[in-house]
Amino acid sequence: MLTGRRFRLKLTPEQVEACTEYGGVCRAVWNAALDQRREARRKGAWANYVPQARQLAEAKREPGLEWLAAAPSHLLQQTLRDLDRACREHGTFTVRWRAKHRWSPSFRFPDPKPMAVERINRKWGRVKLPKLGWVTYRSTRALGGPIRSATVSFKAGRWWISFLVDDGQTTPEQHSDPGAAVGIDRGVTYAAVTSDGRFHDRAFVTPGEVKRYKRLQQQLARQRKGSASWGGTLARLRRLSCRVTDRRGDFTAQVAHRIASDNAVVVLEDLKTKNMTARASERNVKAKAGLNRAILDKGWHRLELALASKARYTGTKLVTIHPAYTSQTCHACGHCAADNRDSQASFCCTACGHRANADVNAARNILKAAGLAVSACGDGDMSQSAKQEPAHPRGLVRQPVSPVGIPRP
Repeated sequence: MLTGRRFRLKLTPEQVEACTEYGGVCRAVWNAALDQRREARRKGAWANYVPQARQLAEAKREPGLEWLAAAPSHLLQQTLRDLDRACREHGTFTVRWRAKHRWSPSFRFPDPKPMAVERINRKWGRVKLPKLGWVTYRSTRALGGPIRSATVSFKAGRWWISFLVDDGQTTPEQHSDPGAAVGIDRGVTYAAVTSDGRFHDRAFVTPGEVKRYKRLQQQLARQRKGSASWGGTLARLRRLSCRVTDRRGDFTAQVAHRIASDNAVVVLEDLKTKNMTARASERNVKAKAGLNRAILDKGWHRLELALASKARYTGTKLVTIHPAYTSQTCHACGHCAADNRDSQASFCCTACGHRANADVNAARNILKAAGLAVSACGDGDMSQSAKQEPAHPRGLVRQPVSPVGIPRP
């Protein structure tokens, strides 16, 4: 199956200049092609990859556009393909421009034939890329299979290369423990709580980093946009954010590995994180902003992606359910009421007096909603109460799309 391998690059000054130029050309092609697509849509016409790729080849021969030939042609073609897919999935007028100070350079080499990989020593390796020659990278692990493509990107002051490789593995027909199942409740106090009573959480940013980040934000607001000092402050902000993002990615990968390795079925709430973290327009703007930050900090969507990726190797089945009233319903008797929640962490049923941690109770409701018994608390065979929230009109349990994608580097 296809998987990703990401390594830090060690480029020469000439290679840094070339990569920066390639990224700039790809950004210009993206913006020009997006503008062409929008103009065509305003006139009631369509513009897709095929005519734009032909026009790009013709533009390289026009006077004043010779700079387009600085980057390998297949990099620009991949940029047009990415734009075509983004417009089809999200809409031509929804896709964003790639601003110079907001977008980090990134380009993909789709053809593995001209690439060659060599191991220099225990710590370093090198790969031969078109027009760049031999590029050295920090070899932290084996590739594990033949290369399908390579993506070079810039993030937080460093250049990275991501290989898409075929590791030769296949998804098992059955999990090693077929009877194991778990429900997961994602929250803002704990990142993930499972129905067996386990709490998964960690701090991704230290108090000192929070103060430093706010100080850098204030400093950035006082500087002139586009100046050298503004660029230096922005680079420091990005390095700090990158460390936090890496910690979150490491945490979600470890949690996903533990959960998928131990369970044949994992049940999640069908949460639309993007919609849930939308900006409030009129009332409670400050409170909503704080809630949005808490949700994004815990990495709800990233955990779901990590579980989908790991499930391919363990044979785990991911199930999503409708999230309505899972935190207000008593797992013991099925009584649903807002008064059941004493506080954010405490759950006490007003009908039967059942007490439990609110997140654990919600996780057990999530597992029960999928039609699976909760053996951890001993009441998995209890019949469903008539007071429990009815099933979703289209079915309470919904199967997600087969997890075949890898998160982008």
